[in-house]
Amino acid sequence: MAERNLNFDAVVNRKNTDCLKYDFAKRRGMPEDVLPLWVADMDFKTSSYIEDAVIERTKHGIFGYSEVQTPYFETVRSWMKKHHDWDIQEKWLIKTPGVVFALAMAVKAYSEPGDAVMLQQPVYYPFSEVIADNGRKVVSNDLYKGDDNRYHIDLEDFERKIVDNDVKLFLLCNPHNPVGRVWTKEELTAMGDILVKHHVTVVSDEIHEDFVFRGKHQVFAAIKEEFAQISVTCTAPSKTFNIASMMISNIFIPNRELKAKFRAQLDAAGISQLNVLGLVACEAAYAHGEEWYKAMHSYVADNIAFTKEYVETQLPGVSMVDHEGTYLVWLDFRETGLSVDEVEDLIVHRAKLWLDSGKIFGDCGKGFQRINVACPRATLQEALDRIKTALQESEAQ
Repeated sequence: MAERNLNFDAVVNRKNTDCLKYDFAKRRGMPEDVLPLWVADMDFKTSSYIEDAVIERTKHGIFGYSEVQTPYFETVRSWMKKHHDWDIQEKWLIKTPGVVFALAMAVKAYSEPGDAVMLQQPVYYPFSEVIADNGRKVVSNDLYKGDDNRYHIDLEDFERKIVDNDVKLFLLCNPHNPVGRVWTKEELTAMGDILVKHHVTVVSDEIHEDFVFRGKHQVFAAIKEEFAQISVTCTAPSKTFNIASMMISNIFIPNRELKAKFRAQLDAAGISQLNVLGLVACEAAYAHGEEWYKAMHSYVADNIAFTKEYVETQLPGVSMVDHEGTYLVWLDFRETGLSVDEVEDLIVHRAKLWLDSGKIFGDCGKGFQRINVACPRATLQEALDRIKTALQESEAQ
């Protein structure tokens, strides 16, 4: 049986499929005719091995309570070892219906109302939401854009914020969404040593670990045993294989006490068995999805390079932050001479695009836009052409 879904140039019509990305513009306050490159899912059909596994399971016709056994874990273990050189143990694993859900459970498990929880803005906006919505205090060790066109960590501020706010929990994003950094072992070690020193628990969102285009993904918990003992590592096949709606994430917690606290929050939330089709899809993805993954990864890498060249040659005043990981590109509009609100208007109403506004990632994201480049090249070029035309029209006025 050969992989069938390798034509990433194919434009698949996702409209009228109850698709969050394409069918909910009006409900989300956008013009109905916008081209959406916002939410982080791909416009590619997933691996045909996943399709076939899900179809075969549905033929059984009974969808009662289901759980997985050791073969499931072995496929996950094999993927993590091969791609990230991480040796995981089955006793560490807790499955959840998504990483954001796991982040929320971790906030409840490892902090109390009123406690400070730290993140690094500009960062994936549900980070701040799960902190604030659970009655905790959001503290940001803001990343800064250096002269090398990459984002960096202010380690002095990192430790000072922990001490001054008595931080209990840190939410790490690696690879970082939206700034595209793949943190190095040295950077992670420097942060980790500070976190150990001050007894801070770390929830490391590594959902984009399979999208590294420069450097190498380093699992935070794998650096030192000390780090493993303070870590909750969040992974999922959802980004890698475009199966987000299957609602399956694999969370690894080596420390027994931390795992027990996390499990207690799942129990309190009434979560036990997960979606059987998600479990089937995950196992099929990690067992048989390698060919599709490699081809998709190469295609997205080419899209990133295409975007970089286009921005540099066709979009004056716009710059693309140096990109290392994720399929989410961070565009800087601050040199266009337009205000934050004018950039918003240009993107939505002139270019007719639905991107993610930088301001939702924190105040330090204002003036930026996040664009999802995991789509057919024709779709990406159309989006960039729309920005170009909108900028030209704005300049002419």
